Parts: sequence; structure tokens; C-alpha cells
Amino acid sequence: MASSSAPAGDYRLPTNVYPAHYDLAIQTDLAASPPSFSGAARISLDVLDDTTSVVFHLHPSLKVTDVRFGPAGGAARLPLSAISVNAENERATVDISSLGGAKAGSKAQLLLKWQGKLGSMMGYYRSDGDPDKDGKRPLYALTQFAPTSARRAFPSWDEPLLKSTFAISMVARSNETVLSNMSAASSGAWKAGSLDPALEPEFAAGDDWVVTTFDTTPKISTYLVAYACGEFGHLSTVYHSNLTGKTIPLKIYVTPNQLDQAQFGLDVAKWALPVYEELFEIAYPLPKLDTLVAHDFEYGAMENWGLITGRTTAYLCNPRSSLEAIKRIGQTQCHEVAHMWFGNIVTMKWWDNLWLNEAFATLMGSIVLPERIWPEWKMTSQFINDHWARALSLDARRSSHPIEVDCSDPNQIGEIFDAISYSKGASVLRMLKGVVGDDKFFKGVSLYLKKHLYGNATTRDLWAGIGEAVGQDIGEVMNNWVLKIGFPVVSVEELGGGEVKLTQHRFLITGDVKDDEDETVWWIPLEIKAVRDGKAAVDHDAVLNERSATFKVDSDVFKLNAETVGVYRVMYSAERLAKLGEQAQQFSVDDRVGLVSDAAALTAAGYTKTSGALNLVTALAPHETDYLPFSGIAGFLSGLAGIWWEDEAVRSAVDKLRVELFRPVVDRLGYDHGEKDEPTLKQLRTLAVSVAASGGDKDVVAELKARFQPFLEHGDDSRIPPDLQGTVFRQAVAHGGVAEYEKLLAVYNSPPNPSTKLDALAAIASAKEPALLDRSFKLLADPQAVKDQDVASFLSELAANRTARRRTVEYFEANWDALNARFSSSMGLKGAIAGVLGTLSSKADLEHATEFVAARDVRKYKNSFAQALEGIEARSNWLLGSAEDTKAWFKKHS
Repeated sequence: MASSSAPAGDYRLPTNVYPAHYDLAIQTDLAASPPSFSGAARISLDVLDDTTSVVFHLHPSLKVTDVRFGPAGGAARLPLSAISVNAENERATVDISSLGGAKAGSKAQLLLKWQGKLGSMMGYYRSDGDPDKDGKRPLYALTQFAPTSARRAFPSWDEPLLKSTFAISMVARSNETVLSNMSAASSGAWKAGSLDPALEPEFAAGDDWVVTTFDTTPKISTYLVAYACGEFGHLSTVYHSNLTGKTIPLKIYVTPNQLDQAQFGLDVAKWALPVYEELFEIAYPLPKLDTLVAHDFEYGAMENWGLITGRTTAYLCNPRSSLEAIKRIGQTQCHEVAHMWFGNIVTMKWWDNLWLNEAFATLMGSIVLPERIWPEWKMTSQFINDHWARALSLDARRSSHPIEVDCSDPNQIGEIFDAISYSKGASVLRMLKGVVGDDKFFKGVSLYLKKHLYGNATTRDLWAGIGEAVGQDIGEVMNNWVLKIGFPVVSVEELGGGEVKLTQHRFLITGDVKDDEDETVWWIPLEIKAVRDGKAAVDHDAVLNERSATFKVDSDVFKLNAETVGVYRVMYSAERLAKLGEQAQQFSVDDRVGLVSDAAALTAAGYTKTSGALNLVTALAPHETDYLPFSGIAGFLSGLAGIWWEDEAVRSAVDKLRVELFRPVVDRLGYDHGEKDEPTLKQLRTLAVSVAASGGDKDVVAELKARFQPFLEHGDDSRIPPDLQGTVFRQAVAHGGVAEYEKLLAVYNSPPNPSTKLDALAAIASAKEPALLDRSFKLLADPQAVKDQDVASFLSELAANRTARRRTVEYFEANWDALNARFSSSMGLKGAIAGVLGTLSSKADLEHATEFVAARDVRKYKNSFAQALEGIEARSNWLLGSAEDTKAWFKKHS
């Protein structure tokens, strides 16, 4: 049956035609006011059903100037009235009834021309680089099409399942470099006739225009198409494939004044490619791989096939960059290169399977590749803090969603780019990898990729591949982890005689799970670790796949979830938790990290008393020597101080405890790194100084201020270690005045590297004087002063400042409409919602925030606001429920 329009309520395009190929020409005029572009396309269609109309995606910001339809070589011009645009659904319909329609089984062409203005961080948009030595900001253009913004740049079938080939031509001025997914096939001066007349953009020709035509892509989803135009510099190297023997050129592009900071990002791509080819047994398929570093970028980075893009903090560093900044670059590039296979060669069919792309790239970029390239970083352990705990924090809310989530409305796609799709998905894959073993896991992944090369797939296809390698029905054990919301907490009841009764229930941050929310029974690998005579052994066969069961444990030194590989919490009795605190050093670092994380989360949700977690961390800290357990302790105490932020007595007691636990580490390690210090030792030193300073230790604060003074007076930063830079900057402003504030504002405006820019931004937000806060809020409102990409971070940093918290919340609420309009084309406020409202912790705050949300149209950020409100509820519950217990503990230990 012919289908000329989508059914009511159906967000997917009709399937009467299929776009087999796009010939696309884009001309960019960066000198126009405002900077603009024009485009032309010839889209080759396979007609699948008789139809009298063609429906595709088109954003209303594009002005169509010409439309034609017909068989190859015989397309007829249609009046512009033949095309209508539905602005809400971002769709265009071309009425071809006057041409007799199109018959099933035929081939046709749709030809269009259009004009548009370069937007902000979505579609084809403008970016302004950092000023050069003369104060000039370079201007360039690049694309960001994921998830649904290709339609902002060209008429398209903008759904991941609808893969096509693309032949792209770019017209730009002779001084500008153009980039796209593929290698350039030809380039030369543009004049009338340089392109097929049907593809000539509609700007006037001139002597300084050049047309570059790129090779045709493999079949690719529209969200992975990419192109850019501007004055870029580049670094280059090559990769020699062991699988094919081919030499693949690799380049990284950035504005010329920052080219000296781009080498590491380029090197990571070269190091990552051979590991991926070995693991997947599939060669990198394109003739080149470029990376473009952008100064305005909503996400961290984007895996466009053959042309990765990402923000400056994800790719640029120099000798003054911190270890964390360097690790961020390594992880980001490994993540994006993983997508060249997982997401690009094989793509999800629809956004409900986004996790197939992002979870796997997160696993590869955060653990698998870093452990092979930089084993000294110990990224498996850091994954627990960076992803496992982050995932469980979000997934503990009623407002969470399953990993594989129904997402029929494209307007909601942006909200599922979150810790569930990335971090929980990666944690579940890590758990599966731990259960079946690395060899079988990656063999199964290879089988999955090979079976679906250049096509689309679903979760079931991945389980089938791994199941084939393992010889087991993987879906049977994994489906509840992926298809159901939430995760379990396993309670441990010691029955005596070495027997323990284990029971699973859904875990909620508010601690009030109801029967109808607690119906899922997960397949839980218990990984029971027992220590006997100083030797640890793990029972890998113990599985809890029913509500409750009894297990034998023949040691008094034991814990569940060895190496914290399972995606669940473990709740022990207060007595067992106290024993674990005393026994902690008999367990691994990963065990201790999980132990602290579980205790903190259970306490915050009201499952256990705050005093129990305080007893654990005070027993563990004096004997602890590793960074990551200390990081968990710091996070717990910060959270405790955060809920009591308006109670001077309790908050001061928490600060005193922070100093008590972390000042000895400062005294032991000092402030400066040694040449042979391991990365985790550097991180521990940085953490200890930061926590002691945040706790108000006068000696530590005085030392940091003294180290800042030469930098304040004459720009000498030699006494500020890069890893301590952020802490030094914040403490200087928090305990300083106008001079310190203005110094860091100058650094923000002209930073030596991107990570220093972020450190300066956080410092500016740390001011306590009302007049300086006035200046910060004025900066926030000025797009020329604070880039759009930094607004959410700035708001969150201001909210983290206890002195500015109330004012930040008031600013956020009072300016919501203006902020929402400023970010109308992106999801730029998503992080600010959690960063600002997530700092509140009273019932009165919950009531007020609920009223604020109810009175506004927040559909775009529905999940984000729901999660923020649930977070306030949980924090207020913790505050009220733990008051007596917390105060009694601090009184006893004062």
C-alpha cells in the first residue's frame, strides 16, 4: 500500500522510498555577516512503494530555494509550493502528484538547493578559536550531527537505520582548509561548471573560491557524516595495518596557534588502532583518520567516521597540563577510535540501542585500551569510581531508565546520552567480560561485528555473537540487566556455622522501594572472596538468580563482589562492616573501593546508619595507602558535608574529620611530585592537599596561597605543580580578593592550555565576596565572556560554592527562560540542572523546586529535572533521617 505520510504519533519516517546515495555540495562563506552556507543535493532513491509524496527530515532553519524530482537525468523542477515543512517534527514533504508520483521498484532522484546560517554547536555551526598573539580569534565551521541534527545542515533521511553512501564536495575560499569523512579526490579553482549544474550552490562565484571533492563513503548513517571549513594547522603521522599491510595517514587539525598542544591526541590514535584491529580481527576500513579539535563543542567528542571531532579539553595538552587532563585525552581518543568499529561499521538500528555504541566505546576507552597502553594508570580500578559508581548513583532513582530504553520521540533522544547508556552499559559489559573471560568475550564481539559489517544491529545480535563464542545463551543471564530499570542490593545475613543467607531487592536512593518496583530478579555473579591464612580465593561459581539463597563461606574474612566487578550493592550488618574496616588491607584496592562506595551509598539512601559508614572510613583511612579508596572516602565526607551545608556545627565537624584523615597524608607526601612517583601516588598527593584545604586546614591553605603569590605578582607559576593547579587557584580566590579574582579571570580569557582554562573558571566561581560574585553572574550572562559550552560548568561550580549556592539557584530559576532560549538547539543545560538543583538538601527546597518545575515547560529536560528532584528528596531524607545518629557520632568522636 502506498504511504505518503507518517501515521499520527509515529516519529519514524515513512518507508516508501530509501535514500541509496547522496551527492552533496556545500559552500561556506565565513566572511558573510552572519557566517552562512548554501548547499545542493542530488539524492538517489529506491522507490519501495507507490507514492505521490516524498517525506524526509528538514530543519525549518534551512531555506529551500529549488526542488526537483524525477528519474535519473530527467528530474523536473517543481514549484516551491510543492514542498511543505512541519516545523515541530522537522520534516518536509514534497508533493510529486503533479509528476504522476513514483512507482514501486523504480529509481528516482530528488534534487534540492538551500541556504542556511551557521548555528551554535549543532548542525553545521560556527566556532571561534582562542585569540592569537595579536588578539584575533580565528573563525571556522564544523558539523555536529548526532543525534538528530544532520537535518539542520542538509535535507536527509536522518535515522541511523537508513544508511547511504555520500559523495561530498566543499566550496571554500582558497586560504581555507576543508575536511570530510573521506580523503580528497580532487581540488581546484571553482568557477561555473566546476560541479554538476544540479549541484552548484547558489552563492556568487569569485576568484578566490576552491572546490574540493571527496571520495565516496561506505554506507553510513547521517549522524556520522561530517565536514568542516576553516584555517587549520595540522600534525600528521601514519599507521601501518598488520591486517592489510596498508599505510593509513593520521592527522590532527586545530587552529594554528594551538598546534603545539595536539601531538598527544594524534599519538593516541596511532597507538589505539593496532589494538582494535587485533581485538576485532577487522581492519580499519577507511583510507584515513583525522581528528579536528573544536573550541565550541557541546559533547566531549564525536566519532564521525574518518573525521573525529572534540573539544579542546579532550585533545590539547602541554607540559603544564595535569595528569588528569592527559588521562582525559587518552581515554577520549581511545573511546572515539573504538567507535570506528562499534557504532560506525556496525550501527544500532534505532536510538533505543544507543548503549551498543556508547557502552562498548566506554569500556574500551576507559579500561581495555588504557590498560594496554598505559598500565601505570591503573584504569581498571579508576573505572569503579568514574563509571561503576556514577552509573549506580543515577540508576538508583525511580527516574532512571533501562539501558535499552524505548525512545520513539526524537525530542527525547538527547536525554539518554547519560550515565546509564555510557557508564552502566559499560559496567554491565565489564561484568560479562569478567564472567566469561577476555578471550571469549572479544571473540564474540568479533563474530558480532563480522556478521553485521556495514549494517545495523540490536542488543540481541551482540548477545548472539558472544553466546556463540561462549556456548551459552547470554541473553538469558543478561536481559534483566539491560531491559529492566535499576539494579539490586544484596543483603548478607550471617546464620552461623559459616553459612550466609543472601537476598536481593531493588536498590533506590530514597530507600523506599515498593512491591511493584521490586519484581525483577537479577542473575548476580556473587564472586565471594574469602581470605584464609593470608591467601585470597574467589568462588566464581556462586550465583544468586533467585530472591534469596543460602551459601557456605568457611572464613571469617570474606566479602562479596570481588574486585567490584558486579553491578550491584552489598549490605552487611553493622558488625560485619566494622570487621571489614579492620580487615580491609587483606583485600585488593578494587575491593576496598567497592566497600567504601557501598557503605556510602547505603548510608545516603537510609539503608544503614551514617555512623556505620563513619566507623568504616575512620578504621580504614589510617592504614590506607592507595589513591582510589581515599578518593571514595573523600567523596563520602564531601557528600556528608554537602547535605549539612547550612548547619555550621555538623559541617564544621565533618571538615575537622576531613583534615584529621587527610592531613597526615599531606605531611607524608608533601606538595611536590618526585620524578619516579607513580601516577596513583601523584593523584593521592593531589587529593590529600585538596581535601585538607577544603576542610579548612590553615597550614595547607597558607602553603597554597604562598605558592600562588609569585604567579599573582609576576606570572611565575614554577611553584604550582600542574596537578595542584586547580586547588591552588580555587583556594587563592576563595581566601583572596579582587587581585586574585582578576588574575584568574585573565587566565580564563587567555589560558596556556584548555585544562588551565577550566581550572581558572572553577576558581572564579569560588569567590566569596558579594561584589566578586556580582561579576561572575554578569560574566555568565554574556556569551562573549563565557562560551556556551562552559555555561553548565560555570553554573555547577558556582553552586558548589557554599557562599554562592542560594544565589546560583535563584539565578538559575529567574533566568531559566533566557537560558533555555540560548540553548534551544542543543542539550547544553542538562548538566546545569543536576549541578545546581543537585546541591539542595532540605524538604523546603524540594517543595520549592517541585513547584518551579511544575510551572514550566521542561519537556526537553523531563528526565533531568525528575532526577534532580529525586536527588533533593534523597538528600533531604538523609539529612532528617541521620540527624540524631550523625550528631551523636561526632559528639562521641570530638
